Amino acid sequence: MEGLVALLLRYGTWIASIAIGCGLALAVFDSRLGTHVATAGIALFILLPSLRVLLMLVVFVRERDYRFAAIAALVLTIILVGIFLGKDTRRS
Repeated sequence: MEGLVALLLRYGTWIASIAIGCGLALAVFDSRLGTHVATAGIALFILLPSLRVLLMLVVFVRERDYRFAAIAALVLTIILVGIFLGKDTRRS
């Protein structure tokens, strides 16, 4: 499992970094497109810990380690509840 988590974090970090770099380079030619690409890279950096918990949940279920799967599911639920409760519903 540690190898899978390491691969996810390593390649996820590289992809997010490349997206941010490309976004900054594109901003020279088209600021709107560059901003969107850089924002996608930043969003990936923010999503990586949640993806790690999701990967761990899948691995624990496949290994039939239901105690740790339940803990990972609880952590993922807390993350998702935090996202939905923190979402600003007001429109400007």
